[in-house]
Amino acid sequence: MTMATTITAADVKKLRDATGAGMMECKAALTEASGNYEEATTILRKRGLASAAKKAGRAATEGLIGNRIAADHSSGTLVELNCESDFVARTDDFQKLIQDVLNEIDKAGDAAGDAWLTDPNGPVVSLIKPVIGKLGENMMAPRLVRYAGKGYVGQYIHPGAKVGVQVEFTGVSGDLARREEFTTLVKEIAMQIAAASPLYVSREAVPADVLDKERAIYRAQVEDAKKPANIIDKIVEGKLGSYYKQFVLTDQESVRDSKMTVKDVIAAASKALGTPVTVSRFARLRVGETAQ
Repeated sequence: MTMATTITAADVKKLRDATGAGMMECKAALTEASGNYEEATTILRKRGLASAAKKAGRAATEGLIGNRIAADHSSGTLVELNCESDFVARTDDFQKLIQDVLNEIDKAGDAAGDAWLTDPNGPVVSLIKPVIGKLGENMMAPRLVRYAGKGYVGQYIHPGAKVGVQVEFTGVSGDLARREEFTTLVKEIAMQIAAASPLYVSREAVPADVLDKERAIYRAQVEDAKKPANIIDKIVEGKLGSYYKQFVLTDQESVRDSKMTVKDVIAAASKALGTPVTVSRFARLRVGETAQ
């Protein structure tokens, strides 16, 4: 090798700082590239991608829920980013990756969805691959939730960022959104969803086929009781009421006050605010759910 292509410690440090690869790997890449920084970076990226492919079969059930919300609460995003260990989830590189992924979602806007998120040739997968190479663990972003332009968006991220909730309200004007009664309601509803894991906003939102299946199960449980049909119907509807209390947000018992349902909590807040406020939709993401 000529003096012009001698690899200096400064060259190695520059490449290491930029890529996060080990010193020996950086020196080897620079040597292979005859000192060309861009080519050495490409070599390391290719090796990072190769190591990522080897790790792709390993379970990524740890990670964090990343979140971002507009200052005026007109839009919000939750994204799940998985890795193999909680140790890696707490690293600066992983935290930066979450912000980079959220930036890409912001850029994509309405085009951002789960298929876009997991597209092997998409921007998010391209962001993740070099970090897999650097940190040595399999990673993936399996799902996101983005609400925009249809109401007031609130969020709650449970300490530890393993559970994230996003909830959208309608009937909220600019002045109303700043009132304490409303901001308290937003926090309470989001924490309710985090704690009680409802599946539906209201009874009307429960799909008909789900109700039919539940009714069939309850009917089978009592059909041997030799009771009149009208009595069996009442028993079935009573059991369905218990289903609503478990899985429908507005029917759930408030985690703050067990004497109230969530519907009561919303009604009380609406009365205090002088206008009806409703929850239009919500999402609850828990790290690792999609891997189970």
